[in-house]
Amino acid sequence: MKELKSLNKFLIRYKWRLLLGVFFIICANWFNLYPAQIFRNSIDTVVETINTYQYIKGSTLQSEVYDNLAKALLIFAVLLLAVALIKGVFTFFMRYTIIMVSRFIEFDLKNEIYNHYQNLDTSFYKENKTGDIMNRIGDDVSKVRMYLGPSIMYLINLVVLFALVITTMVNINAELSLYILLPLPVLSVTIYYVSRLINIKSERVQKQLSKLFSLSQETFAGIRVIKAYNKSNSTIKNFNQEAKNYRSIAMSLVTTESLFYPVILFLPVLSTLITIYVGGLEVIKGTISYGNIGEFVIYINLLTWPVASLGWVTSLIQRAVASQKRINEFLEEK
Repeated sequence: MKELKSLNKFLIRYKWRLLLGVFFIICANWFNLYPAQIFRNSIDTVVETINTYQYIKGSTLQSEVYDNLAKALLIFAVLLLAVALIKGVFTFFMRYTIIMVSRFIEFDLKNEIYNHYQNLDTSFYKENKTGDIMNRIGDDVSKVRMYLGPSIMYLINLVVLFALVITTMVNINAELSLYILLPLPVLSVTIYYVSRLINIKSERVQKQLSKLFSLSQETFAGIRVIKAYNKSNSTIKNFNQEAKNYRSIAMSLVTTESLFYPVILFLPVLSTLITIYVGGLEVIKGTISYGNIGEFVIYINLLTWPVASLGWVTSLIQRAVASQKRINEFLEEK
């Protein structure tokens, strides 16, 4: 991450907007917890109503019990809709604020690179190919922006959501929460090792992409000479070979990234199975209710997408590191 330290000045420049975005993330995730609690109450209400119905079987009060249940479920449905709308509003402002900051920083970074290019002497342009120079202010900056926008947003969202969900789960039943969270260390180790591979391969992809940009620029710039000396076929053959090399390197990166998803998607399923089994035992003991099992399953599903996005976010960060390293090489030129 040391390559990304040069971006800190931009983050400090827009710190108030970012802090506002963090506030919206906290609010969105806070309201994200309520559906699980409403669902728990609705399940417990249904179970309680069924038990009451069986107890007063044959009584005239049975119809009244079901009427009360229908009214309660309607209230729960309205509450779910209201919470979803409020969460949606905060999610919109969360994305709008942080993604907007990433666009501002992209603008500033491109200007900084372009202005620095203007101050470099002609020897720099003799040593470096035009396509490579253009790629660093174009594609490389775009990959850095993905780190400044979606990556930061999803990482903060993951931390806030984990803190809120795990605290809530532990307060309900610490033992069940511990069993559910057991797969997390496996996830952490997997991400650590695979992300190192992604970093190496991302750098190779960017270097090969620069080669393609440079070759294209040189071809179009010297197209008259190529036509005059009848070198079209050899030029096409050369470009196709470089394109195949890029495809091979890019597919190797995609293969490595794809290792994340089977592992990450399996872990929530494993946690759900643990919840149903261990939660069922806890219900028999009387320590939790039927509704708590449903609540815990929803909490696990809440964590599924943020955890599943870890692979994608890690990939974005590693690509940004590789791109920012290339940008820094030019920015450090005197």
